[in-house]
Amino acid sequence: MAVTRILIIGGYGAFGARVAERLARTPACEILIAGRTPDAAAQFAQQLAPMAQAKVFPARLDAATVTPEEIAALRPSVVINASGPFQRQDYRLARACIAAGCHYVDLADARAFVIGITRLDAEACAANVCVISGASSVPGLSSAVVHEFSGAFARLDAVEIGISPANSFDPGVATATSILAQAGKPHLQLSNGRRETVHGWQGLHRHRFPVIGTRWLSRVDVPDLDLLPMHYPTLQTARFSAGVEVGPFHLGLWSLSWLVRAGAVRDLGPFAAGLLRAKRTLKFLGSDRGGMFVTMRGRDSDGVPKELAWHLIARSGHGPYVPAIASVILAKRLAAGTGSPSGARPCFALISLSEFEAEVADLDIACTSEWNEQFSDRGGTSHGSPCNSRE
Repeated sequence: MAVTRILIIGGYGAFGARVAERLARTPACEILIAGRTPDAAAQFAQQLAPMAQAKVFPARLDAATVTPEEIAALRPSVVINASGPFQRQDYRLARACIAAGCHYVDLADARAFVIGITRLDAEACAANVCVISGASSVPGLSSAVVHEFSGAFARLDAVEIGISPANSFDPGVATATSILAQAGKPHLQLSNGRRETVHGWQGLHRHRFPVIGTRWLSRVDVPDLDLLPMHYPTLQTARFSAGVEVGPFHLGLWSLSWLVRAGAVRDLGPFAAGLLRAKRTLKFLGSDRGGMFVTMRGRDSDGVPKELAWHLIARSGHGPYVPAIASVILAKRLAAGTGSPSGARPCFALISLSEFEAEVADLDIACTSEWNEQFSDRGGTSHGSPCNSRE
């Protein structure tokens, strides 16, 4: 049996480690854990090896300086880039993978980075490889949800997406930097048929999640704000929000965002390490439960308004697996030779909701969908998904 080699750059980080853990369950695979710190890669590979069905090896590779020769020397079939923050990356690694003749998948959620990946399409087609950006919660999973339910609408008018991770999750400095870098910065979103300027971590509002209750959310810039209107031309509103579980933390971030907007502070990114230390110290204030939602509004074939609310609730600290799953699904497909056609594209509706549900069946993650009786003649029926639910 042929052995497939999957290289995970950032494979010992907050999300890359989860990607590696899931893929290490795949027989007839070799998993290379790579990053800038060889000791960290070796330590995590050693930790993962006893429970893995695949062979696990460490490697040293820096996404910022990598060359095609370095990629080719490791002989991967698929490279997964989990090395963020993607707001500060270019396409050097993706181009190196194309030149080395291997597939590339990343976990980016940076709007410009994900949308811009199409500029590599001709190169990827010529090399007969897939280059996929955004295999994460957004737009990977969010677009899978919208695609799953869009057929129930004759006209889709609005999509709103939100994520609130558990306070127990430690994002690491790179992820924290990318989160804070958005605070107070302007971005465009579609609202009631018009492009409007909003600012990162502002637009303060609350959302009630099943099981975990009501949490604060604020506007955040993601690729979906461009991709949804591209794929659903009738859309009048596309919004995305994110939140911090502990209310005072979220309100503090909202307050700091005004300093950036006012020009008193250029960027909150440099404060990431200090704020992350404070969060770790106060870890006990929150829980191990996070949530995600997708709300869709539109009309059926009779012109009757309808609304669909989909929720994901992750407990037992399993929330950080959610951003990892789309890349795992795609890597397995590509390794098996059943992936997408060659070319470069965002991860929009490239995985199905059923594939996601099957991949997280062993985790404490529950998904539900409900038609709102106020908007739909379907009477508010709630549909539980095959996602595993532990009460």
